[in-house]
Amino acid sequence: MDTRFVFIIIILLVLLQRLWELRISKANEIYLLHHGGQVRGSNNLKLVKFLQLGWFAAMILEVWWFNRPFTPLLASLALLFLIAGQLLRYVSMKALGYRWTLPLITLPGVAAVDSGIYRFLRHPNWLGVILEIAALPLVHSAWVTAVLFSFINALLMVDRVRQEEKALSMDSDYEQLMGNRPRFLWFPRFGFMTPVNRL
Repeated sequence: MDTRFVFIIIILLVLLQRLWELRISKANEIYLLHHGGQVRGSNNLKLVKFLQLGWFAAMILEVWWFNRPFTPLLASLALLFLIAGQLLRYVSMKALGYRWTLPLITLPGVAAVDSGIYRFLRHPNWLGVILEIAALPLVHSAWVTAVLFSFINALLMVDRVRQEEKALSMDSDYEQLMGNRPRFLWFPRFGFMTPVNRL
């Protein structure tokens, strides 16, 4: 079987997951707004949706147009990172429960989430996104897509993380609870990954 078709199946599964997440987010948005939630920012959702669609299209085009090879070792490593990203996103959603949404919605006066994976990291969901965007194209050696969209995602993530932390610090005890924890697993003290009180 042509490995490119297997690659397409994997992409379709990730796309279906994204659609499932949209449904969960919408249900959580309705619940939060009904219980006093406040929309604190767009979270760059229009740009993010454009990024996601472009990412899906780019990796498919790169594999077909440039006839990228299937390299078993690279594909295996990429799948491991992809699964790690998926797990991080799942445990983030589980820990946040009804508070997990794509738009930036807070519950003023309600304590920040400090359980599950959030005991160790401030943004495990974003770490999962970082891993997915880099790893999925590399399953079939689409390295241009991996590099280009990782860079674009990093630019967007700087603003999204700052928006999120500002809103949570304003509406909850987020800064006191999470201020000294790393945003991600690496480079916790550089750039936009520094503690909240340095922003």
